[in-house]
Amino acid sequence: MIARGPAFLRRVRIVSFLGVSGLLVACGADPEVVADVEAAAPDTALLGAESVAIAGFTLDTARRIPWSASTSAPARLVLDPTRHQTLGSITEGRVTRVLVREGDAVRPGQILVAIHSHEIMDARSGLVSAESQQRTAKAERDAADVALGRAERLLAAKAVGQAEVDRARVAMTSAVSRLAEADAELVRATGLVEHLLGDGPLPAELDPHEVLIRAPISGVVIERTVVPGTVVLPGQPLLAVADPRALQLEVRLSDRQVSDVTVGSRLTFTLVGDASGTTGTAVVRRVTPVVDGATRTTMAMAELLTRPDGTRAERFANARIAGVAADDALVVPLAAVQALAGDTIVIVAEQRGEGLHIAAVPVRVGRRDADHAEIVAGLEAGRVVIAKGAVIARAELLKRREGGGGE
Repeated sequence: MIARGPAFLRRVRIVSFLGVSGLLVACGADPEVVADVEAAAPDTALLGAESVAIAGFTLDTARRIPWSASTSAPARLVLDPTRHQTLGSITEGRVTRVLVREGDAVRPGQILVAIHSHEIMDARSGLVSAESQQRTAKAERDAADVALGRAERLLAAKAVGQAEVDRARVAMTSAVSRLAEADAELVRATGLVEHLLGDGPLPAELDPHEVLIRAPISGVVIERTVVPGTVVLPGQPLLAVADPRALQLEVRLSDRQVSDVTVGSRLTFTLVGDASGTTGTAVVRRVTPVVDGATRTTMAMAELLTRPDGTRAERFANARIAGVAADDALVVPLAAVQALAGDTIVIVAEQRGEGLHIAAVPVRVGRRDADHAEIVAGLEAGRVVIAKGAVIARAELLKRREGGGGE
């Protein structure tokens, strides 16, 4: 005689039960009798409406789809660098006024900080000097132009020689050159003053010694590092302004995951700590060509397409990335695959009024990813399986088995 293990015997009992149940139905037996037989069979249970409601089961269907392995990776929401600017001091001086606080909305050209600096006075003085030099150079150019015209007329009247006209032309050329230099100096001096005051209207109460720092973009002040009285140097950070709606998803990929992610890959993400389970979607726009030395991961930047409520910069998320589709496979949700007394099973379900009839079906599992499991044998397409709550259903079957309904 060939020895058979417990797993084989359990399968035999399940098959025998299914055969008896089918025979009873074929013979016109009372459905309640059939239900009693089913409920008493090993690795099956008939759950009432109240039990189903308490368990919170979610049902799914075994289906054939192109196998596309998905992976999960840690992610972080960050501000779009094109809509995020840190404003530094453009001069050496002392902060006299800070006109905004964190959280204030600002518009381009709005004055944010005023700095008392001698550089603006030097710039104003240079502008006055450049304007004066330009006026002088214009007068000299005009005088040289008149002198050249007179010399040319006298030459035509043979009252002077050619040398006199040549000297007048040299003087004219020199005057034009000095005017060009004066114009360039005026442009430089004007640009320096405009740089220190910014592009926008000047306030009526402006102190001539004040350098103005203005908002470069529309957004919100997200950081303020100075207060009135602070002495600053060129380049020292003062404020940070960003558009809080302009976000990107920074995804950290392992070496194994990088091969499945390219520009254009779609992904879904859920916020860490969000109990609603709402997902957002994004598309990969950049994948860095180097590995981060500290984390040994490769960074991918994704543009948000849809976002769940509560999406804000610096929140952490879990990203789910779908790989390249391959051959068709019969799949069930990964949560549907359970272990029961040494067997790998899925729990199939049939609606019975407001209740459910559940049964453990031994299966052989192939590939797995973060969402699905491939069923190689033991289950046919179209069977309804328990996904969410499969652990509770397995516990119910195990309890019935240990209570005498099983081995």
